[in-house]
Amino acid sequence: MRLPKTTRDNLYFLLAETSSQVRNLRVLLDTASNTIAQSISDRHGYTYNLKMRIHDGCSEALRSRKKGVIDIYSLRAVEAIATDLESLTNLCHDCVCLMGGLTRRTTLKKLSSSSMLDDISCGIDLIEKAIADDDTRLALKLGSIKQKLDRAYNRISGNHIKELRQNKRPKDTVTSLFVAQRVAEMGDLLLNISDSIVSAKLGQPMHVDRFRTLQMALSDLGLADVELKSIAETKSGSGISGVSNSNGNDGYAAILKDGSKAKLKEERERVESWHEIFPGLAPEILSYKKLGKNATMLIEHLPGQTFEQILLQESDELLANTTKHLVKTLKAVWTETKHKKKIEANHMGQLRRRIKNVIDVHPEFDNSSIKIAGAKIKSIQQLIDDAEKIEKTVVPPFSVYIHGDFNLDNIIYDAEGKKIRFIDLHRSCYQDYTQDVSVFMVSNYRLQTLDKKTRKRIRQVVTQFYKFAKSFAVRNKDKTFELRLALGLARSFITSTRFILDKELANAMFLRGVFILENISNINKKNLKNYHLPIEALFT
Repeated sequence: MRLPKTTRDNLYFLLAETSSQVRNLRVLLDTASNTIAQSISDRHGYTYNLKMRIHDGCSEALRSRKKGVIDIYSLRAVEAIATDLESLTNLCHDCVCLMGGLTRRTTLKKLSSSSMLDDISCGIDLIEKAIADDDTRLALKLGSIKQKLDRAYNRISGNHIKELRQNKRPKDTVTSLFVAQRVAEMGDLLLNISDSIVSAKLGQPMHVDRFRTLQMALSDLGLADVELKSIAETKSGSGISGVSNSNGNDGYAAILKDGSKAKLKEERERVESWHEIFPGLAPEILSYKKLGKNATMLIEHLPGQTFEQILLQESDELLANTTKHLVKTLKAVWTETKHKKKIEANHMGQLRRRIKNVIDVHPEFDNSSIKIAGAKIKSIQQLIDDAEKIEKTVVPPFSVYIHGDFNLDNIIYDAEGKKIRFIDLHRSCYQDYTQDVSVFMVSNYRLQTLDKKTRKRIRQVVTQFYKFAKSFAVRNKDKTFELRLALGLARSFITSTRFILDKELANAMFLRGVFILENISNINKKNLKNYHLPIEALFT
């Protein structure tokens, strides 16, 4: 780790102090010495001061850092390590407080002989070596101490429970169990510190289990030395990183996704489905590894740019070509995968599930008690109820295989190869194509740019895409397409606001969603097939 000298020195002082307090706690368990107990209590404030000096040093280094001298990831890691070390000494102090009410020490001597505190001391020694040598192997060894402590605690806990059934002093046994629990919690803190050291080494947040699966996955690439660059994090908690040779000259060799095993397994299955249903659109999966509840997946790095990048940064000509290839690709996919089974998008059900999250972010959208000129207006919940009744009467005439999360940054266009590719496919399935159409249209609108030229380009893309989808509906005799699309747009406009803190943009989107719902609630039920979506009014 690259750290300022003062911060590094204070970290070593804190490590030494933490090690001293753990050793003293071990002696206290053996001897019940009041002097040792007082020593641990008296040093409680010193570790806090050291932690704060480290935090202040990191803040000062960030304010005055020179490019290339200070590593921001090391500063983040050392702040977290200092906090965990101080928490560890707090647990020592808690043990002292718990032991003050004991009448006998027999059970504590058993805890002392369990070697749990010896393992903690060894772990603290590993911290200093792992930081000094920048050694991830030592960091992983540090993280494995937690499992050893958990096993020891489980044995002690079982013995204590047996003692409780025949013990005349249950309070002492329970207190001893609480002390053992505090010692076991120290293992959690050592695991946190292990994570911090590994994260500093990699330059991005990384848990030890995730790192182990990463090691297994990267071994399949056959690269001797790799470099990771964090690209994004999904809302489900998965991390997305670019994997390249450490020289950085050849671009990304692959894209790494790591996170929940359930989520990545789902995405792998969806990608494989795309390969079977419509080959060439989804990236290849190079490796899939799982360990415990975590997994990593190495995915082919696709050449090109996202639709969002092209829309915001590239020429009108490239944008036109991208849009042309996108609608051409979608037409082929929808035609090829068209299925007579009718699968509803359930737009209002989706909106109902997410409206609470929307109101949590924007409480002003909760209009349940608003009156105008004495008349109570319909709340958003009532509008959803009304629209849901109508939605049940307009079942799509067929289904197609959809992307499921058709945002602009999940569409890649390779200008050289003139190919559209899709990424982030964990929600792909057979469904009503208005799901993808509505998400795509609103993901254009919600781009937070006020530049007139760009807003004009956005309107052109949305209009062209709408006309394409409408023409597909007409050719396939889908007579309720516009009404279902309106329901999808209302859902997307409103639910997207939970990710937008810009009040003006969020309000504009929410009002558009409400406008659509009010418009639908006033439809004559006999004219559902004649409903016309006011695209111009919605996307100005």
